[in-house]
Amino acid sequence: MKVRAADETSQRETLSFETDRGASRSVWIAGALVVAIVAWMGSGLVFPSDTSEPVTRRGEPQPVSVAVRRSTAESVTQLFQAEGQALPDRDSALRAETSGTIDEVYVVKGQMVEQAAVVARFDRTEASAELARAREDVAQARRELQNAQTLFERGVATTDRLVLARVAFAAAESRLTNAREAVVDAGITAPFTGRIEALDLDPGEFISAGAEVGRIVDNRPLTVTIQVPQQSLTRIHDGQTATVRFITGEVREGRVIFVGTSASAETRTFLAEVRVQNLDGEIPAGISAEVEIPTGETVAHFLSPSVVSLNADGELGVKTVGADNVVRFHHVALARSQLDGIWVTGLPDTADIITVGQGFVRDGETVRPSAEEPGQ
Repeated sequence: MKVRAADETSQRETLSFETDRGASRSVWIAGALVVAIVAWMGSGLVFPSDTSEPVTRRGEPQPVSVAVRRSTAESVTQLFQAEGQALPDRDSALRAETSGTIDEVYVVKGQMVEQAAVVARFDRTEASAELARAREDVAQARRELQNAQTLFERGVATTDRLVLARVAFAAAESRLTNAREAVVDAGITAPFTGRIEALDLDPGEFISAGAEVGRIVDNRPLTVTIQVPQQSLTRIHDGQTATVRFITGEVREGRVIFVGTSASAETRTFLAEVRVQNLDGEIPAGISAEVEIPTGETVAHFLSPSVVSLNADGELGVKTVGADNVVRFHHVALARSQLDGIWVTGLPDTADIITVGQGFVRDGETVRPSAEEPGQ
């Protein structure tokens, strides 16, 4: 056992450590690198570089480019324009003045008739019989009046009987007069020269007095009715000439014959009438028409509607460029409109009007104008 313990003791050795001289080198190298990096980073503060990048600065904004066109004011005729309707000069119903049975009808619908022309005639048999009875009544009333007069002169009849006899005689004479007129005028006549537009009448038909049997229209001349706004009323008066364009393509000259003095409660407009000659009767009544009435002369500029704009207050105007290249907004008023442009007032006699770019500039802004190119 002792031998074994001695062996184990001999096998144990004391451990000792020695410093490695090569291991300390890495520490010095790392420290040197740190110092070098710090020195390099701090060199920019101690010794600033002379080669700095140039700083770019934004320049002043350039004026907006616009295209302008020089416009000169011209004298133009102001026109009042309105839509209207052509009405016949006269339009009346045909009525029977007496009762009776229709014997003959002399006209047809669409036929032109002269004033007092017989449209239809009643059967005269009854009228003739009525005339005979009226004559007998007159004869009898005359005899009774004579008898009453004789008896009154003798003192037998009273004054009342004589008065009643006179009244009966006057009534009989009145019936005789009506019966004679019924025989002579036993028909329906045209009240004026015109065209039969409607006719509801057949032979053998019984017609009562006052019944409407047809319609007659006179469209020679025509009357075109228009509505005039209250702000234009002072421009329209009797006697003015007018140009009337009908929807059928016909163009006729007319004359204002009436201007109302009481406005419509619904539209606040005034009725005006323009008479148009239609001797040939080719223009029918009831169709639409456009009326143009010259109302005076004014000085205005002819522009395209595209150059007109609105300012911040919603006012209509045109932008121009002055001699100092500054934009000016001018309030304008419409003087006349055409298919190819409009005439406006409110601009100087000569003006450089902005035609391209007016939507990007404001009143008082300086711009860079250039002449409008042809075709713009």
